[in-house]
Amino acid sequence: MSTKRIALSGLLAASLLSSIGTAFAQPLTVVELFTSQGCSSCPPANANLIKVKDQPGVLALSFNVTYWDYLGWKDTFGREEFTQRQVRYEPSLGRSGPFTPQVVVNGGADAVGAAPGEIEQLISSSGHAKGPSLSLDGGKISIGAGSAPGGKADVWLVRYNKGVIEVPVARGENTGRTLPHANVVHSLEKLGSWSGDATSLPLPAASSGLSTAVLVQTPGGGPILAAVAN
Repeated sequence: MSTKRIALSGLLAASLLSSIGTAFAQPLTVVELFTSQGCSSCPPANANLIKVKDQPGVLALSFNVTYWDYLGWKDTFGREEFTQRQVRYEPSLGRSGPFTPQVVVNGGADAVGAAPGEIEQLISSSGHAKGPSLSLDGGKISIGAGSAPGGKADVWLVRYNKGVIEVPVARGENTGRTLPHANVVHSLEKLGSWSGDATSLPLPAASSGLSTAVLVQTPGGGPILAAVAN
């Protein structure tokens, strides 16, 4: 192969790697559905989240809450930390308390999410998170320089099961129904903070079969500044 061809091949490879990196780090719109298997009005919102979960540029996540467990069915994915995440959102969203179903987009806008097209409309009006660059590579989280409102943002690690899971419900308001869930979150962990300077954090290994997302978010249930998923 001639020197000219080698150089051309190198340029093409560099261009391809660059385009892959750009696609991997594309800004995302984060759609969080707070739902419960014990809530009879949640299935339509679950179904609507399924419709948008594969939409380019969208990170759709199901957070199952615990406050309907007393109705006779303990949500199989419910965790108290997911309930607390929803509770932290409510003051800034102008809500008096948590409810299901509730869809929150980029931490700054919400809707019930059960009506046809409701989630798509919220995505369209909210756009994507407009914060620092964010990537996952080589066992670390890389966050670029930027502006951190109030001087600090939280870095959240989300582990979720990508795809749709069907759950049969034996008791409670959804007795006898099999409910589909999209991109069910299994764990939520605060890894650290970002102050506006370029920084990196170690990325813990994921459990087998779980996907990873990282959110950079204004503290106290504020707007999501950046998000990335593998």
